[in-house]
Amino acid sequence: MNTLLNPFIPAKTITQNPPVVAAIDIGTNTAHLLVVALPEQREIFTPFRILHKEKIATKIGEGGISNGIITQAAQERLFKALFQFKEVLEYYQISPESVFTIATSAFRNAKNSESIVEEVKQKIGLQIQIISGEQEAEYIYYGVKTALKIGKGNALIMDIGGGSVEFILCNEEKMIWKQSFEIGAQRLLDRFMKEEIISPQEIQALEIYLQEILEPLTQILQKYPVEVLIGCSGTFDTIDDINLIRKHKKLDFNAKESAFTYQEFYAIYQEFLQKNHQERLAIPGMTPMRADMIVVASCLLNFVLCKYNISQIRVSHYALKEGVIAKSVNWV
Repeated sequence: MNTLLNPFIPAKTITQNPPVVAAIDIGTNTAHLLVVALPEQREIFTPFRILHKEKIATKIGEGGISNGIITQAAQERLFKALFQFKEVLEYYQISPESVFTIATSAFRNAKNSESIVEEVKQKIGLQIQIISGEQEAEYIYYGVKTALKIGKGNALIMDIGGGSVEFILCNEEKMIWKQSFEIGAQRLLDRFMKEEIISPQEIQALEIYLQEILEPLTQILQKYPVEVLIGCSGTFDTIDDINLIRKHKKLDFNAKESAFTYQEFYAIYQEFLQKNHQERLAIPGMTPMRADMIVVASCLLNFVLCKYNISQIRVSHYALKEGVIAKSVNWV
């Protein structure tokens, strides 16, 4: 699946003044490219103008993430995507060496990641930086902060990736606590969902597992309770799209923020649990890549909302890659 959110701007409008910069986020499920123009003076919540935004489903965690490798088939999908990104970079006259290229959970844990990083450098020119979970959480915070006003009260940011999930306890002024957990949707899918419809026993086993592994989150939220959860990345975007379509609202790919209620989420969540793969695919707003992973990801989200008594859900459409650019050019 290749999703192009912003078509090319006509060549005559491309300029390096203001400067144009790019970031590539190599996630466990998707590779993202973001090209932006930086203004001469920062405006509130508009630190850059998006020229091009693209994501390709590379699924580099598929078939190997639970064994700590990136398979040959996954590598081929990744290289195809990166060569396509390189063509975009050439269009915008951005050298691959100057792109902020980061890789996350799948690369962090793969035994063959270093050889892939070197091959990408030799064949494409991109210099991949494998970031830690702590760095990932920090960039996500800056991405969210760029998109919306967090507010003076404490909020919990949650980013559900394919390999890891990041939680950031924060407010508008600072991060209070952050941690990355290797419980991404692909990992949970491999471990807890053996058939097309997840069983009550598998949900129970998943929740027992989450109860244990999220103990650090439980402890910090006992000290700093929150009422607001700010979700970002694929699971939240998909649930938000499904909800907007059901409310007969137009999808806005340029929006930076959205929201849905717990009741709206829970109705959609129950459908995920009851439908098989093909039936979930038929849900308006569903993306093929997420038709299975979104089941366990929604189980995780429901666990967090219920466990920590969070009733308000906001969605940030800016996350890791936007945070990388904002932090790297000192806009935050």
